[in-house]
Amino acid sequence: MGQNEAQKSCGQGQSEELYRLKEQLELQEALFGIRNKIVVLSGKGGVGKSSVATNLAVALSLAGKKTGLLDVDLHGPSIPTLLGLEGRFPAQNNGQIEPVDYNDSLKVMSVGLLLRNQTDALIWRGPAKHGMIKQFLANVAWGALDYLIVDCPPGTGDEPLSVIQLLDGANGAIIVTTPQDVALNDVRKSVTFCAQLKLPVIGVVENMSGFVCPHCCKEVDIFKRGGGKTMADEMAVPFLGGIPLDPAMVSAGDAGEPLVANQAASPTSEAIGAIVSAVTSWCDSDQGGRR
Repeated sequence: MGQNEAQKSCGQGQSEELYRLKEQLELQEALFGIRNKIVVLSGKGGVGKSSVATNLAVALSLAGKKTGLLDVDLHGPSIPTLLGLEGRFPAQNNGQIEPVDYNDSLKVMSVGLLLRNQTDALIWRGPAKHGMIKQFLANVAWGALDYLIVDCPPGTGDEPLSVIQLLDGANGAIIVTTPQDVALNDVRKSVTFCAQLKLPVIGVVENMSGFVCPHCCKEVDIFKRGGGKTMADEMAVPFLGGIPLDPAMVSAGDAGEPLVANQAASPTSEAIGAIVSAVTSWCDSDQGGRR
């Protein structure tokens, strides 16, 4: 390599490092008021991850915790539907995007809130996705929050990687699975993904763990039960609990009325409440105090 090429390469490297430092400082300033940052992951689609993230965020807000819910599933944003926020467009103030209020304690941001037509497809590659996620973190006026819950798309691709890299110092990840082996095999990859990125695993949630009969309210094991706990034990990560497959939760999500807000006494809401308690206890512990 000639002298001119070496100088050019050195200058480019310095510019990239300065850009990364600038990006890091902007994010630190924007997220300074958020005490706990939690990423919700799943190794496989169709396990109800967004429903779990939504009900977790709503339950935290109903417990008086100032909460933010960020949907970074850019190609399939479902949070606006699950919360009944479709058609609510975020305002802009002093160059920042104002998240949409679900209630007095829950702020929400999703690419689904920015689409004029809900059937529009976002055909983006990795750099565009990274830029949008960075904007959601650095240019949204989250303010002071007790919890920021980030709902990622399934897998270990661009979006989860960008979130974890940008959320430097996140407390940890909640990983959602179902009891079947086909889901558990992919969830093991999510645990490994977190380990490689040095992100603690707060715990595993087994969704669709049994079926709540809408007639007698008894639970029946349509899928086998307990696979999530067995896998968590094998991977040496905590197990947070199981959430049954409940037709009422499906109907509530379609209606934009989260189950924990409208049927707080149901067995499913109680199961979610127990998981919320485990998550808040973990975050308040020395182990969860990663900032």
